[in-house]
Amino acid sequence: MRVLLVEDDKPVADFVRRGLEAEQYAVDVAQDGEEAQRKVMECDYDLLVLDLNLPRTDGFEVLRSLRARNASTPVLILTVRTQVEERVKGLDLGADDYLPKPFAFAELAARVRALLRRSDRSPEVTLRAADLELNRVTRTVIRGGREIDLTRREFALLEYLLRNRGRCVTRAMVVQDVWHYASDTLTNVVDVYINYLRTKVDRGFEPKLIHTIRGVGYELSEMPEEKEAA
Repeated sequence: MRVLLVEDDKPVADFVRRGLEAEQYAVDVAQDGEEAQRKVMECDYDLLVLDLNLPRTDGFEVLRSLRARNASTPVLILTVRTQVEERVKGLDLGADDYLPKPFAFAELAARVRALLRRSDRSPEVTLRAADLELNRVTRTVIRGGREIDLTRREFALLEYLLRNRGRCVTRAMVVQDVWHYASDTLTNVVDVYINYLRTKVDRGFEPKLIHTIRGVGYELSEMPEEKEAA
């Protein structure tokens, strides 16, 4: 799941970003209100973690503009502004939760999980193909009624393949979109992780779901083996 963290204090932003990434979220950071407004126009985020004291455009205005477009994205306000009037204003403008600074990361992570569970209105909380199910909130994977244990990187790769079900993804796309590296020097590593996934997700199950499109990349689908591209 993709989170936008809007925070101008770089040490705080780095701390929260690292923590959320350890929880298997993809995290983008905006350091001022105008950058945040631009990013929410460019990407469909699953959650915003929003500071109020921001340069250029404050957090209230970011929240107001987001809700003016009827965006239902959950918003967690994270701020030192703890007066009752400030909390009421934020909630009235459309925030879903409010966490004062200083804070414990464990509580922040729990509030993020709770907001994402409540946003189950999204049809993509659970991704499916054949008898394979991946839950993006609980981060569980089940196939044929059996839970499959995946590493953080394997889970992220499988989620990406499921979100692009029926479409071929290249190795360079995986490196950029899943692992957030600009370089294509890691494309061979993609093959290694695809093999890890096949061992855990496809071995002993039918139909096989992860297919090689030779010379192009990989595709997750229920297509028969004989239809794979040469």
